[in-house]
Amino acid sequence: MILDFLKTAANLKKISRQGWIDKLSLNNPESVADHSYSMAVMSMVISDLENYNSEKILKMVLLHDLAESKIGDYTPEQLSNEKKTKLENNAFDEIIKNLPDLIKTQYLQIWQEYQENTSPESKIVHQIDKLEMVLQAKIYQKDGQSQEKLESFFESAKADITDPKLKELFTKIIKDRVE
Repeated sequence: MILDFLKTAANLKKISRQGWIDKLSLNNPESVADHSYSMAVMSMVISDLENYNSEKILKMVLLHDLAESKIGDYTPEQLSNEKKTKLENNAFDEIIKNLPDLIKTQYLQIWQEYQENTSPESKIVHQIDKLEMVLQAKIYQKDGQSQEKLESFFESAKADITDPKLKELFTKIIKDRVE
């Protein structure tokens, strides 16, 4: 039962981030696992600096895209938010169904908290998700992608990042020179 969960999580290494494919026409974009790892490192540092519940935040980061191992990565242009949420919730329930009850209950609670986006931890994780996207966009810009193609990613993050420390990091990432 645990092995099935681990295999499903490992499948995220094979799921490409769809937004990079659709908007940048990349043949080999980062995987969802790449994104989750980068988010985890960012979250660990930010959480420790700002005295959040680091364990909870790291679990939330590691669980937040887990459903994509079953359904794939969809952009807002491909699926309505309502339909995507329903697909993700069903997939997540399927993924955790055979875990021991104590772990299953904990992971489901963290998942739901992330989906509801009302707790301090879920709010910061949603913003770190956007910040990580900007960092990756900047990497793609340094690799030769045009500012014009990346602008929608930068603008989306700018609108959603409200935490002062994350805004400061966002500004530093955006101002980082492309060489």
